Amino acid sequence: MADLSGKVAVITGAASGIGLAGVEVFVAAGARVIAGDIQDEKGKALETRFGTDKVRFVHCDVTKMDELKAIMDAAPAAFGSLDIVWNNAGHGGTATPVEELDLEGYDDTMNLLLKQVFAGTKFAIPHMKARGGAIINTSSISAISAGYAPITYSVAKKGVAHFSKLAAAELAKYRIRVNAILPGFIATSIFGASLGMSREQADQMAEMLAQGGGRIQPAGRIGSGKDIAEMAAFLASEKGEFITGGEFVVDGGITVGPRHSWDETAASPVLEALGITPEQAEQLRLAMQAGAQS
Repeated sequence: MADLSGKVAVITGAASGIGLAGVEVFVAAGARVIAGDIQDEKGKALETRFGTDKVRFVHCDVTKMDELKAIMDAAPAAFGSLDIVWNNAGHGGTATPVEELDLEGYDDTMNLLLKQVFAGTKFAIPHMKARGGAIINTSSISAISAGYAPITYSVAKKGVAHFSKLAAAELAKYRIRVNAILPGFIATSIFGASLGMSREQADQMAEMLAQGGGRIQPAGRIGSGKDIAEMAAFLASEKGEFITGGEFVVDGGITVGPRHSWDETAASPVLEALGITPEQAEQLRLAMQAGAQS
């Protein structure tokens, strides 16, 4: 486990999903955490669970600049410093295709997923300039390939990844490191929420994904929030002090290639184009092998 002893972190979107896992992992690693979210009941429960000496909840709608600045200011006020920022809050974005694009939904998505990363970084800098720090931004595998998320979400997450690289270059003079994590399919409520489900229904859908999602990727299981949080903790720790400007894919291997590249039961596009099933291809291979040996 990464050692975050003595570090003070701000995590947004901290009351559920990846952010909640971040609070759990960071506290276990020795950090004190300012947990930001709009889910007040769940956020307050974190203070009860961990104690206010380790976790303070701050209501934070990251699309409101005054609230985003306030949560960055809350870290040194509560715990004496700000060493780590994880800009993590988000949702699935507007799901309409380009032709039918809801421009208001586009703006809302960009404000939530991209503008808040710019602003969160901006508001953290004054607290980190004197002694350095680590900023981690949650991007997505949809930033590097089509088909994983709606176009507005994907464009915003591409922006997050590239912003992280540019900010890493600009902030190196202050010894502030900036990295992006690109999660794959993680069992969180974001999928259900993007379909308009209630929070309870979305949480139930996350459980279903955890149970049945393993077959879609080489790792053989769906990702968990902890998988992403462990990477974030590593990047924030001294073990990651030589890493900045990186884009770290944590996706169970789903982006390594098409399904047939890792699942021998899946037909390749070439075989499908020829109308040959995997079984027929195997019979053909065996026949050719036998012919070569005779």
